[in-house]
Amino acid sequence: MGNKTLYLLLASVLVAYYIYIPIPENVEGRWKLMFISAVFRTVGHLGAIADKLGLAHYMDILMMITRIEIIPPVSDEKVTVTDTKFDGIPVRLYLPKGQPDSLKRAVIYIHGGGWCVGASAMEPYDRLSRWTSERLDAVIMSVDYRLAPKYLFPVQFEDVYKVAKYILQNTVLEQYNVDPSRVCISGDSAGGNLAAAVAQQLLDDPDVKVKLKIQVLIYPALQTIDWNLPSYQDNENMPVLPKSLMVKFFSEYITPDISLKKAMETNQLVPPELSHLFKFVNWSILLPERFQKGHVYTRPKHGSSELGQKYPGFLDPRAAPLLADDIKLRGLPLTYMITCQYDVLRDDGIMYVSRLREAGVPVTHYHVEDAVHGAIMFITSPLILPMGQKVANNYIEWLNKNL
Repeated sequence: MGNKTLYLLLASVLVAYYIYIPIPENVEGRWKLMFISAVFRTVGHLGAIADKLGLAHYMDILMMITRIEIIPPVSDEKVTVTDTKFDGIPVRLYLPKGQPDSLKRAVIYIHGGGWCVGASAMEPYDRLSRWTSERLDAVIMSVDYRLAPKYLFPVQFEDVYKVAKYILQNTVLEQYNVDPSRVCISGDSAGGNLAAAVAQQLLDDPDVKVKLKIQVLIYPALQTIDWNLPSYQDNENMPVLPKSLMVKFFSEYITPDISLKKAMETNQLVPPELSHLFKFVNWSILLPERFQKGHVYTRPKHGSSELGQKYPGFLDPRAAPLLADDIKLRGLPLTYMITCQYDVLRDDGIMYVSRLREAGVPVTHYHVEDAVHGAIMFITSPLILPMGQKVANNYIEWLNKNL
């Protein structure tokens, strides 16, 4: 009996040690978040083992979480939900049933998942789109772009861009009774990256006559050349998106060649002839003082010209919107930026806020002091967290006032 008790105690200690990670005390539901993080880490460990043994690709194992979360399109008394295609790209469409004859607002939504996982049919995204459609009496088009590593950059961008151009045709807007002056593009994480890139590219497209009214970027990934920002240092091992996973996501987005991943890990990417790009991510200038506290700026080291020539995608503004020239930012629509304090991508968003404002773009910045990356995903049972409900409600309320 004594041995059994000892073994149980040891097992309990090991489980507790595995589950526990330091999460700041101001994060509500921190113990629940630790359990969620432990599940994610376990799937990640299984992915790493399967990948090493040649049994499955790491991202295929990570996709298990996506598949578990997928739900069918179900209409209710307020919203008609269908899966369709726009110009050949899968889209989950939400049509509000209230006031059928009135012109509607519209949101093009792009899901997150590091360009490698995720789907518009995941329950949290379905819930968010349904709430947005109900409360705004708006048409929501949630895009399912193709995923890495099977499809590499710029396929994801091109899929979303194709959908946006299709939707912004007057004939399509008329079909869904959408007011052409009230269209928004929005996305979270990698989806925020794609939303920002698409908004930039639409400015120079002579075929697009309808302009976006708003872009909403929810903790977006926006740059690729400085992996030592204060937010990466402060939040390297925070739940949901540790630095190691972000590096893996982005490298898989561009190429299976491990040399790019190694260059990211050592912060040596930009070839000498493109050193002018460093000014676009110089956090010592672009971050407010409170986010610089305790850190000293060190310019990233130069990478090889060969790497830049071989994989130019990682320096392309379509993959890293923060690397766009100042002139490219002028004319962008009213922007709503959501960032989270305990997120490696925090500083990407904050630096973009600074650059947009310098370019004359009106920006509202909502910084969530008690949230981690992926907050908006925690709005469905059993993963509901206060941070998720807060971010989702704020997002919808802001849209309601400004779209």
